[in-house]
Amino acid sequence: MERSDNGLRRILAALPPGEVSGRVCAVGTLEAEVQGLDVPVGAGCVVHSALGPRQAEVVALKGRRAIITPYGEAGAAPTEGLAVGDRVQWVSSRQDVPVGWGLLGRIVDAFGSPIDGKGKVSCLERVPLYRKAPSAISRQRITRRLVTGIRSLDGLLTVGCGQRMGVFSGSGVGKSIFLSMVARHTEAPVRVVALVGERGREVREFIERDLGEEGLQRSVVVVATGEEPPLRRIRAAFTAMAIAEFFRDGGVDVVFLMDSITRIALAQRELGLAAGEPPTTRGYTPSVFNLLPRLLERAGAAERGTITGFFAVLVEQDDLTEPISDAARSILDGHVVLSRKMAGRGIYPAVDVLESISRSMPDVIDAKHLAGAAAFRRLWGAFKDVEDLVNIGAYVRGARREVDAAVDLMPRMLAFLEQKIDQGCRFDETIGKLLELKTAAEGGGRPEVVKEARLK
Repeated sequence: MERSDNGLRRILAALPPGEVSGRVCAVGTLEAEVQGLDVPVGAGCVVHSALGPRQAEVVALKGRRAIITPYGEAGAAPTEGLAVGDRVQWVSSRQDVPVGWGLLGRIVDAFGSPIDGKGKVSCLERVPLYRKAPSAISRQRITRRLVTGIRSLDGLLTVGCGQRMGVFSGSGVGKSIFLSMVARHTEAPVRVVALVGERGREVREFIERDLGEEGLQRSVVVVATGEEPPLRRIRAAFTAMAIAEFFRDGGVDVVFLMDSITRIALAQRELGLAAGEPPTTRGYTPSVFNLLPRLLERAGAAERGTITGFFAVLVEQDDLTEPISDAARSILDGHVVLSRKMAGRGIYPAVDVLESISRSMPDVIDAKHLAGAAAFRRLWGAFKDVEDLVNIGAYVRGARREVDAAVDLMPRMLAFLEQKIDQGCRFDETIGKLLELKTAAEGGGRPEVVKEARLK
């Protein structure tokens, strides 16, 4: 039998499920080798073990042997219960996901099955789990802004419908808070949330506290917590993306929130090392850097609808040049960097103004707004130049007019950035505050000019 994926898929399509089978000949911690299972990578199969049937996926081929990884169950090793000689049956040449409008308001697992106790999901069709991203030529340009209700984002890092943004920070700096604010306040009609590798405690908190009942009605939440086997975590990310693509293909503007890309990369690293891949930069295997664009490029604008993505990236040791951060930043259309220093002062969302950028911002806002955002950045940068002097009382006024204005306006700039989690801000209100600051800065930050700007 030929070994090419296309040839195998044509042959397998003509066979009934279960016709092709093999036997387990070796068992590892995360994977097992199967002899006689002549199927392509990505095929779905069932292992008939002593503990009952186990779903698995072919993740690699070694000569005439297939390497399979069972999806397993939460809290258990993927290969628990498998033994040499267990029969493995092919069941599908592709993985697919149930989709439909009935998913709105529901919480599902990595397979799209409901876990919220509300009964079966009414789905109309099944779509491929893995599919190609929209072609570069068919993608519409990003020309419409997405209002998130977050002042720092709408004012200084305006996002366009179909843009993909990374949210970068170390642990405990507020990525989840930032994503929850986007989920709560965005104007998008549909939101798809992927919680991958999260603590079990945080899932219910996000759904009940951050989304709320009203927000959940416009959302689909896909969950794979940290104790679930790596293949389930990876599948959850692709399941969420497939669901978002269903709504986008219907002409809808979708907001896609994923927490986090780093935990997906760690899950793929586990699988890659178990399959014998060589570790490269900081132990990450080549398949990790192959997976990231396959997932991230599927978001964005298509011929009709859009998927605007916000992807959390957990930065190892606050190092923005570590491999996953660097790879994600090179694929995404902008990034929001959260500052540990600001978070430590209790300023949320802790957006680092100078380190963050939205590459699509000039295409979705007018010149007046762009000038206001540029003025804010200049003021912020000017203050950072003399912050240490200000803190020790050594700053002398009069050397630079812009710096004097930045020192005077810093309390108002901090107030602009700081926002309560349940406090959304209208877009016109955000721009009004931004332009007030610009007017005040042009007056040198003098009290009478600040007061006049506030009254306008």
